[in-house]
Amino acid sequence: MINSMLLKEYTDNELLKLIHGGDECAFNEIHTRYAYQMYIFAFNILSKTQECEDIIQNIFVTLWTKKEEVEIKSLKSYLFRAVKYQIFNYFRDHKISDTDLTRLTIIDISNSALEHMEFKELEKIIHDCVQNLPNRCQQIFRLSRFEEKSHKEIAENLHISKHTVKNQISKALKIIKVNLGNEKLFTDELTVEREIA
Repeated sequence: MINSMLLKEYTDNELLKLIHGGDECAFNEIHTRYAYQMYIFAFNILSKTQECEDIIQNIFVTLWTKKEEVEIKSLKSYLFRAVKYQIFNYFRDHKISDTDLTRLTIIDISNSALEHMEFKELEKIIHDCVQNLPNRCQQIFRLSRFEEKSHKEIAENLHISKHTVKNQISKALKIIKVNLGNEKLFTDELTVEREIA
């Protein structure tokens, strides 16, 4: 077993070879190297501390228990694809609330990963729904959800009232929910968006 301090100089591929042979120090080094980044990535999407911690823990448990079975070409890509896939499973199992809609857009699914096809199809459906919104409604919705502008900022930029902004976002969410109704992806209640001042 190699000294843990020396392992910091090892490449990911070198660490993977050691893990394949059962080296726990190499495994711990990979955990130290990537766990926090993975957690931040997951939290930026889910905003749920416990769920994100569970996701990261599950991924590393799987990495260790299947160390002799899994072939990994790029460790970082593998780990972050695993996070994305776990998040997809979370959305699928818990159904998607309105406030989760735009979190999906920051998930970059790997083109070569066939297991993510279902997610890519879902993402396309959502984007198509947004693109089919009335022009003004779509503009306001995109500013709010994709550019993360507050109601106040949107109102000032477009020279309209905050009340109009709020109504247009609510309208957009209702239209999207209706369009996705057949997919049975939403929770039963239409969540009320929390306004960012």
